[in-house]
Amino acid sequence: MTEYFAGEYDVAVIGGGHAGAEASLASARLGASTVLFSMSLDALCNLPCNPSVGGTAKGHLVRELDALGGEMGKAADAVFLQSRMLNRGKGPAVHSLRVQVDRAKYHLHMKKVLENQPGLSLKQAEIADIRLDENGAVKELVTALGAVYRVKAAVICTGTYLNGKVFVGDSVLKSGPDGLHAAEKLTASIARLGLRMQRFKTGTPARAHRDSIDFSKLETQLGDEPVTPFSFATGGALKNTLACHIAYTNEKTHEIIRGNIERSAMYSGNITGIGARYCPSIEDKVIRFADKKRHQIFVEPMGLDTAEMYLQGASSSLPEDVQIKMYRTIKGFERIEIMRVAYAIEYDCIDSAQLKPTLESLKIPGLYGAGQFNGTSGYEEAAAQGFVAGVNAAHKALGKAPFTLMRSGSYIGTLIDDLVTKGCLDPYRMMTSRSEYRLLLRQDNADTRLTPIGRELGLIGNTRWEMFLIKQKQIEDEKRRILAINLPPSEEINRLLLEKGTTPVTTGVKMAELLKRPQMDYESLLPFDEDRPELSRDVTEQIEIQIKYEGYIEKQKSQVKAREKMEKQKLPDDINYGEIQGIRLEAREKLSKIRPESVGQAARISGVSPADISVLLIYLEQQKRMAK
Repeated sequence: MTEYFAGEYDVAVIGGGHAGAEASLASARLGASTVLFSMSLDALCNLPCNPSVGGTAKGHLVRELDALGGEMGKAADAVFLQSRMLNRGKGPAVHSLRVQVDRAKYHLHMKKVLENQPGLSLKQAEIADIRLDENGAVKELVTALGAVYRVKAAVICTGTYLNGKVFVGDSVLKSGPDGLHAAEKLTASIARLGLRMQRFKTGTPARAHRDSIDFSKLETQLGDEPVTPFSFATGGALKNTLACHIAYTNEKTHEIIRGNIERSAMYSGNITGIGARYCPSIEDKVIRFADKKRHQIFVEPMGLDTAEMYLQGASSSLPEDVQIKMYRTIKGFERIEIMRVAYAIEYDCIDSAQLKPTLESLKIPGLYGAGQFNGTSGYEEAAAQGFVAGVNAAHKALGKAPFTLMRSGSYIGTLIDDLVTKGCLDPYRMMTSRSEYRLLLRQDNADTRLTPIGRELGLIGNTRWEMFLIKQKQIEDEKRRILAINLPPSEEINRLLLEKGTTPVTTGVKMAELLKRPQMDYESLLPFDEDRPELSRDVTEQIEIQIKYEGYIEKQKSQVKAREKMEKQKLPDDINYGEIQGIRLEAREKLSKIRPESVGQAARISGVSPADISVLLIYLEQQKRMAK
């Protein structure tokens, strides 16, 4: 193959999925000349697994990404079909937004954003090799056609394309998602660089023709009104346009699956990759949860201009004939026509414990990873990592300081801390239970927590910043006003309290104290608050949450403050854990492998005990005294 010099950029992004899009946009917007390589420009920001954005904890990631200046939330708002707030029956800490989006329009919207971003070039090409300079840092990328690009930093966002294999029964095809070419050459190059590789697996559900489904036999799932947008910058009222539906498997469905289980690639031994624990195939559900009489299948539209419907919750690697037979046992699916069969896909990724909290390789300066390449699952996890990796790649190229997010300040920080501190034994999925600070890290206050950081980075413009400052002032002013209001006892107040199922009052009471009662809300107190200003719903939501959960919030803030001391205590880059007497062998090995940046991160490593941390702290103090 003849090579030729094709150009020079500050940052190169390998892969045009959700991680690659956010990485390249962040990099270019920070002033770094950036190039995005994709196997197919017709698959930029594809949605192969489901036509939705958000979900439990994933919605937090999208809102945090938006608050920092990312793009996913704005794109989802621009093409959404239906919006639902999950976990409304629980507290605000676990409320999570999930929207159905128009799959084709989402791709086109993001492609247009990428095409029109100054400082960003798009190239349809397969990267075959990554070359280093004499110091072991990233220097060049080489395409499969011989084009050589000189770069200062590179972000690998290969998704499920890296050495991808698709499985349907005993049929095995080298392929990326939706029949696109797999990236077959890059794995060898990454292995030559000395990075530890893993093999993971995920699944994609079947798509069916809308007219072949009898929706009268299915449960209807409507969107929530009023609609909560993902982006804090989205103006105007959004409206739901389409309904989703729910079907259920039955014993006959399960009989067919059990009777053909040996024909599933998952059970025949063809698939060696490790699958997602929290997103099992329909075969796994039937075998692992044998006591369940039925399983849900969510019927979700792919868009306004197509008849294709996702059969979400029923990913499978069974043969095509078995899939058709299985689906037709389901009420409402008796005459279903499958347009695209479900399939499993295997792909290569790395052990994420080889990365710094900036998502830069511990071993190779200038090389970053994001998304499924780092062992995660999900569009939202990918986009969040892509943003952080893109910012850091740009900062590296431009000579600026590294950018990290604290675990105590964001779900994105929690996600990355988990990846680099613990690694992944199976595809990582964000959940609210992964954060010990979830009452502080709610999706509703993502802008309060992170927009100042986005502004400092240079990714929040003046108009957005002014909107943010106005909102924060409104919250503080109204909170102050509410806290100052005293209400005398009255029949009207007691009637309301009894209607709400809470105790009447016999003396004067502060309005804030009434609002703290679980049964009460800001809106119900309006008749007793003549001077209340007209405020937006997101402002009043913040006031209610901050007053109602004040005690719990302050308690969690004190916990964060107590742990900040350990997070701020940095560990030297050249520390030799092997020479520290008193640290157990397992802890030495783990600390040497992961190279934590702080004592706090070291304390979270599995296999490092509190006793090991005590020894480490004594060692650091001794070194400090010797230096003096």
